[in-house]
Amino acid sequence: MKKLLASLALMGAVGLALPALAEDAKPAAPATAPAAPVVDAPAAAPQAPATPATVSGEATSAPATPAASPAAAATTAAPAPAAAPEAPKLDAGNTAWMLVATALVLFMTIPGLALFYGGMVRKKNVLATLMQSFAIAALVTLLWTVVGYSLAFAPGNALIGGLSKAMLNGIGVNTLSGTIPESVFFMFQLTFAIITPALITGAFAERMKFSSMLLFMALWSLLVYSPVAHWVWEAGGWLFNGEGAKFKVLDYAGGTVVHINAGIAGLVCAFVLGKRVGFGREAMPPHNLVLTLVGASMLWVGWFGFNAGSALAADGRAGYAMLVTQIASATAALSWMFVEWFAKGKPSVLGIASGAVAGLVAITPASGFVGVGGALAIGLISGGVCYWGATGLKHLLGYDDSLDAFGVHGVGGIVGAILTGVFAVEEIGGTKGDIVAQLVGVGVTIVYSGVMTFILLKIVDVILGLRVADDEQREGLDLALHGERVE
Repeated sequence: MKKLLASLALMGAVGLALPALAEDAKPAAPATAPAAPVVDAPAAAPQAPATPATVSGEATSAPATPAASPAAAATTAAPAPAAAPEAPKLDAGNTAWMLVATALVLFMTIPGLALFYGGMVRKKNVLATLMQSFAIAALVTLLWTVVGYSLAFAPGNALIGGLSKAMLNGIGVNTLSGTIPESVFFMFQLTFAIITPALITGAFAERMKFSSMLLFMALWSLLVYSPVAHWVWEAGGWLFNGEGAKFKVLDYAGGTVVHINAGIAGLVCAFVLGKRVGFGREAMPPHNLVLTLVGASMLWVGWFGFNAGSALAADGRAGYAMLVTQIASATAALSWMFVEWFAKGKPSVLGIASGAVAGLVAITPASGFVGVGGALAIGLISGGVCYWGATGLKHLLGYDDSLDAFGVHGVGGIVGAILTGVFAVEEIGGTKGDIVAQLVGVGVTIVYSGVMTFILLKIVDVILGLRVADDEQREGLDLALHGERVE
């Protein structure tokens, strides 16, 4: 327990100890463009209607007959009132891309993450590991529909959304979110809500009760994921990157909301559940690295939906997000591979696959804000740092993070979130990076996710217990929990 508290304190202190008074001094943009001056029409022109027309965002008056008196002329020359902004319209191209992106992100969890994790466990636990990702996909879908989406994206206060969109209230066939149907936006965000708790399962693989896992994930999805998503991605959230916000956290696709959130929860799970039977005394090698490499490849491809899809449009920013995602992942894969090669004498398949995922994690918050140079730097740094997080840090603190959920997603998410503040390019993302805001976002996510995860685990432990019995661990969870096994 002391090691758990020390770990959370070490990571949270950096963000929370910083001055909280730094405020963006950028002046707000004018609400509307100034109206163009009115030009009188020639005398011979017929009288035109007086309704103002809108051209290129500026309001101009239609031509009118010359005034008969100076007073009338002065009235005619007065600026016309600004036209009301046009209502959003459905964009077929954006909608088509977001349908594809949504399918890609769901593909990341089932089967991508399921195979990635399934190959790394021992053969007697492979079905139980696959089952966790599949069951979470079903469970979170229902929770997100009933209330999770509303808590994250309905108007509320700075900390949590309201219930106005519970059971998808008010969302019909023609309801829009920007230029895409809100049903598509709902589905896209659902895939993020699915993969985030699924990532946590890598930390406690091979030792948690299935019933306890379901209850914990249900509570965590509603009480941890939805609030953090609201803070960062909903316009009323206190960390939202918008005008008037004190801390404008840049998180394009989920470095804070998804990866730090899940990674810290995984670390707490590893400490609270304790080590696997035999950990440190007997070998526990991955049973099938073919599955792991195939799963990592699916994650890599699906991640283009994750990052490029977060533009919510088929445009240049989406294309650039895809570009830097590929560069960062490739750089991190080689970075991890060469560090491991130097440290252990041989490059491994597991190492290069883990490095690629580490790069994908780290570029996630930055993908809509950085250029090629930033992507190269983020990939290079994250590959080496996450290798240390999955090896040296784990041994230093003595926890059993079975599949390195914290070492890759927690550490990679922290690295990526901070470096987003360093490498953000205003010409790409429309804003400069703010290191203080990024550190605050990292710090509060570490503390909130860590504390809430600990509380929820203790509640579930009282109700159902957390760990399977030692003899069930030795037998394997496939048979002990599901009555099945791979021959």
